[in-house]
Amino acid sequence: MVRYMSHNQKRDLKGKKVVGGGARHRGALRGKGPTPKAEDRVYHVAHKRKLEREKREQADPRLAAKRRVEKIRRDNKDSGLVFGRNPVLEALRGDVPATTLYVASHIDKDDRVREILDIAVKKGLPVLEADRHEIDDLAFGKAHQGVVLATKPFEYADLGQLVEQAGKRAEFTGRKPLFVALDGATDPQNVGAVIRSAAAFGATGIILPERRSAGVNAAAWKVSAGQAARLPVARVTNLNRTLDDLKKRDYYVVGLDGGGTAEVGSTGFESDPLVIVLGSEGSGLDRLTREKCDVIAGIPISPDVESLNASVAAGISLYAVDQARRAAAKAE
Repeated sequence: MVRYMSHNQKRDLKGKKVVGGGARHRGALRGKGPTPKAEDRVYHVAHKRKLEREKREQADPRLAAKRRVEKIRRDNKDSGLVFGRNPVLEALRGDVPATTLYVASHIDKDDRVREILDIAVKKGLPVLEADRHEIDDLAFGKAHQGVVLATKPFEYADLGQLVEQAGKRAEFTGRKPLFVALDGATDPQNVGAVIRSAAAFGATGIILPERRSAGVNAAAWKVSAGQAARLPVARVTNLNRTLDDLKKRDYYVVGLDGGGTAEVGSTGFESDPLVIVLGSEGSGLDRLTREKCDVIAGIPISPDVESLNASVAAGISLYAVDQARRAAAKAE
């Protein structure tokens, strides 16, 4: 038997406290969180409208294409894309490393498309058919002519390893290392042309800064005529710091710019470990980069011409260095 005291405390007849049952109902007193949105309540009419809307979106070809393209982009997030029949054909002819070829459904198969498909099949490249909406979204609305090529990301070399290997090679061959550094080359086609010229004249490698410079993409690879697969290209965080490090390793730095104090091929450093630095076509060498150079060399040109394209200047300079090294070797 339980009696209730005036102070609202439960006790039995002997006056001992009796544990109450309030704890058993404590959970019922807790809040259940915010009220769900109407469209998330299965019994609400808004939920039915939501299901109908999602069903329409699933059936919409444009929205379905966008979802498929988003998946394609996730799968190729580090890849480059080449659009258009001529660019894709040239990329495949130039052995640009690719991952997938996307071709529009019901495409008009002219000679270029047939050759694209033929090369892709011979290379064992996956060929996927995509509808018009997918191709449009994949090409970001650019002119694609029904073909898009996904390319592999370029693998840059480690400059420290290149310098070490070049030093060991020089001990056996006697040919001093020769690097080409690009300062502010924002056109990937120029980068590709410089790579091609550097390979033609036996350069050791190319140095590209991460900022204010184009990288090696499909366009650069194509212009390099496949030499990007043979000539190492290193990318550095800070070009000026890199030049300081190379100078500590007994490299000399020759900057190419108008109004130089010497001519290319006649700087006196041609037979030494050498870095040729090219600036952008518009503004030339950066001021800090210019200060890192041991000498600034120029190319004699007609006064009617303001400047040369960076890739043309690179070809002329590399040829001049190669000729100077050949002449020095004969004189020994």
